[in-house]
Amino acid sequence: MESRSDEFRVVSAGISTMDGFPASPETIEVMKSEGIDVTSHRSRQLTPDMVHAADKIFVMEKAHKDWILRFAPEAKNNVFLMTEFHSLDYGISGEADIPDPIRMSDSFYRNVLIVIRNCIKKIIESL
Repeated sequence: MESRSDEFRVVSAGISTMDGFPASPETIEVMKSEGIDVTSHRSRQLTPDMVHAADKIFVMEKAHKDWILRFAPEAKNNVFLMTEFHSLDYGISGEADIPDPIRMSDSFYRNVLIVIRNCIKKIIESL
C-alpha cells in the first residue's frame, strides 16, 4: 500500500488536560508493544485556534464533541466521534464513546487500543 503520510498532519490535544504531562506508564507500555515510542509525548490542551485550523477533528467521547461545538459551533461539520468510522463487525455503533482508560487495567488499555486502531483504519479509508 502506498504511503500517504505526507498528505496529513495529525495533532493530539485534550479538553480536560493541561500542557506538558507525559503519557501514562500504561499507555507507554501498550504503545511499546505496538512498536511505537510515546515517551516524548506531552499533553496539550485543545485551543480555539487548533479547532479553527483543523480540517477534521476526531474525538473519543460525545461529551468532547459537545464541548468543542459549544465554543466553536462553526466546526459542526468537522467534528466526528471516532466510532462513526468503526467497523460494524465489532458491534459498536457510531454513537458509542471510547472510554478513557486512565487508571484502568492493562487489558482495558489494550481493548481501547484495538477500538482506536480499527477506527483509525476506517478514517484513513474514508480520506
